[in-house]
Amino acid sequence: MEGQEHIVMLPFMAQGHLIPFLALARKIQQRTGFTITIASTTLNIQYLSATIASTSNSQLDSNIHLAELSFCSTDYGLPPNAENTEDLPLSKIADLVAASTGLEAPAHRLILDIIAKEGRPPLCIVSDMYFGWAANLANNLSTVHVTFTTGGAYGSAALVSIWLSLPHRCTASDEFPVPGFPESYRFHISQLNPYLKAADGKDSGSRIFQPQISLSTKSFGWLCSTVEAIEPFGLEILRNYLRLPVWSVGPLLPTDALKNSSTLDSSVSRQRAGKELGIPAETCLKWLNSHGSDSVIYISFGSQNTISATQMMELAIALEESGRPFIWVIRPPVGYDMKGEFRVEWLPQGFEDRMSKRKQGLLVHNWAPQLEILSHKSTSVFVSHCGWNSVMESLSQGVPIIGWPLGAEQAFNSKMLVEEMGVSVELTRGGQSDISRKEVKRLIDLVMDKSGKGGEMREKACEIKEQIRAAIREEAEDKGSFVKAMDDFVATILSTRQGL
Repeated sequence: MEGQEHIVMLPFMAQGHLIPFLALARKIQQRTGFTITIASTTLNIQYLSATIASTSNSQLDSNIHLAELSFCSTDYGLPPNAENTEDLPLSKIADLVAASTGLEAPAHRLILDIIAKEGRPPLCIVSDMYFGWAANLANNLSTVHVTFTTGGAYGSAALVSIWLSLPHRCTASDEFPVPGFPESYRFHISQLNPYLKAADGKDSGSRIFQPQISLSTKSFGWLCSTVEAIEPFGLEILRNYLRLPVWSVGPLLPTDALKNSSTLDSSVSRQRAGKELGIPAETCLKWLNSHGSDSVIYISFGSQNTISATQMMELAIALEESGRPFIWVIRPPVGYDMKGEFRVEWLPQGFEDRMSKRKQGLLVHNWAPQLEILSHKSTSVFVSHCGWNSVMESLSQGVPIIGWPLGAEQAFNSKMLVEEMGVSVELTRGGQSDISRKEVKRLIDLVMDKSGKGGEMREKACEIKEQIRAAIREEAEDKGSFVKAMDDFVATILSTRQGL
């Protein structure tokens, strides 16, 4: 009976959302035998299909179906074939969220087809936080709606609460309390992404984001891509704010990344992200092998973000002057096509050649094998935008972070990593802020010095690494939090369906 159940998933069209949705689908399918259908636009389905095909044991994914939803980006004033945030500048992301409401009608048709074929509605619809319209869809089709936040609990709670109450509009101060968080907690205006900072309840960003997030808070429950033991405070805040069940279904990472081997198989990142790497994983690992333990700085700002040309130049000078080895995943700066050709004038003259000859720096254009790099014994610190997927990958390998949040809820994640976990220091915020090579070098030295604060950060990161790995324990007498949450989620949804 259980094997005949069907779950439909509706991810937002962004790399950082598609990856955890597919990971969640795989975990549910492997645990239950349920059929999972992930529905998205044509180009995103092609990407997911390529990711599944790159997995060595694709038999595991035989019950994961991919369904295309008709979507024409130009109907919504977007460029042709713009179906993912990585195809758009930051200024157009809200337009993609607005356009995604156009997926409701084809999703409705898809689920009617499933009902006609199977004789009953799917067990539930799991949709992204930005797809609140799916709550109406589930209600109209007599099934259960569950929201999946691909972020952490603390960051998601802050993002939802600030969007729905706009507390920064209620004060002349740059600092403000946020509903749902303790009164003593203060958030800063510089921690708000550009859409949130500009929001006043009547602007276009508010009209796009607020209704979708508000509908998502009326779901039956939420799934959250975190681990109970590492975010007890964030989960308490999120549960109290939503007054809904919240299942912590992390870590949504490849099982191989959670084993105690020193270095991952070089195909893990390809299987997780489904992208052609800008450099062969073997080349990266060979380069890392040539450096000492805990000596390498890894720098990456995620699939959607970049920094300004001025910041890029200052960071490059700081890295060279530090004398420390580094791997830098680098894309064209703010204001240029991130998928375009990289120009040498964005870096100090002769920089890439010098770094290569000295074996001090490895520059990776486009995608890097991130999990393999983070799991390597040579990697010491991660200079990161604090996107949640990257945070979980770093902490699962015990690597502390130098935070440089650039958008979305990343500054809230950074705040939590510094204040609650003690595994990070923050360099700056945003893609236009001033940074100095002196401060970059100071923080690198601080984090990489094992005798002081850097040693404490590393110790805490290693404790969290063990907590993340413990979450997937299967032993009957000592089940991990992921296993418990997944079993409870499935049992709760099954019993709820019986009551519909």
